[in-house]
Amino acid sequence: MNPVIVTSQEPVLLLGGGVVDASDLREALSVCPTVVAADSGARAALAAGRVPDAVIGDFDSLAAADRAALPAERLHRIPEQDTTDFDKCLRSVKAPVLVCLGFSGARLDHELAVYNSLVRHPERRALIVGSHDICFHGASGIELGLPVGSRLSLFPMREVTGRSEGLAWPIDGLTLAPDGRVGTSNRVTGPVRLHFDGPGMLVILPKTAAGRVLEAWGRQTG
Repeated sequence: MNPVIVTSQEPVLLLGGGVVDASDLREALSVCPTVVAADSGARAALAAGRVPDAVIGDFDSLAAADRAALPAERLHRIPEQDTTDFDKCLRSVKAPVLVCLGFSGARLDHELAVYNSLVRHPERRALIVGSHDICFHGASGIELGLPVGSRLSLFPMREVTGRSEGLAWPIDGLTLAPDGRVGTSNRVTGPVRLHFDGPGMLVILPKTAAGRVLEAWGRQTG
């Protein structure tokens, strides 16, 4: 386990090497004063005119031209090959929230590894922003104000039980598991309260709910 490299009291933007929507990037930069790139994620930051505050990874995909454009003191190479660059960043950045772009919608194995890391690092609040949806680890639970009728999916990465309010199909009394019952395409009926009896539950919402999730996390840490 490597030491923490970046510490921030404010949200941190984490950029991966996948497709990064320009409007998502502009919005994230407006709320995240610190930018960390996972290896080739540096390209998206540099293309937007923003030199990342740190680049973390094994550097197997960091282009030579991008590396030359970065100050040497901002390059943090972690050579081990047992974990992904996303995992290296997740354990190397300590912040109240990580807003993560460029980690979904490309290679499926890479995306699945991202969700695996979310569950293995429940102490990190990381919001994965994709082209249509957002995803985060529910940890012990969350309270969300969402429009009635919104889609809310729960996908367990391990066996999880819990309780819910504000869902058309409550999870009370159910055991959810990746090889059993899952909770896709539930529907919001009112203020949502989710409580899980252990780690392992991914929460999936439309991308328009990103701000509400960040607000909810802010209340939890406030």
